[in-house]
Amino acid sequence: MPVMHFDVRWPDASETHCYSPSLVIKDYLTPGQTYPLPQFMTLTTEALNIASERVRAKFGFACSAAMDQLAQLERKAAQFSSVPNAQVAVLAFHE
Repeated sequence: MPVMHFDVRWPDASETHCYSPSLVIKDYLTPGQTYPLPQFMTLTTEALNIASERVRAKFGFACSAAMDQLAQLERKAAQFSSVPNAQVAVLAFHE
């Protein structure tokens, strides 16, 4: 199963290097695109859940690394929950 990494920039200009166990993230995010924080979280949640289920279908167990990545994104996003119009930029994909 091809894994993928992607880089994002948060409203405070910090960056996170993220993991997906599947290329499905490409169906949800676009490099160079900036997303409102709630939309970014909705998209990444859906994509990482699908990716984890693909691992389950192939290997018989969910991908804990995808769920760990989602938890990390949720913790980081919570830091900006009170920031009006918070945006997250998708910087790059790495296959």
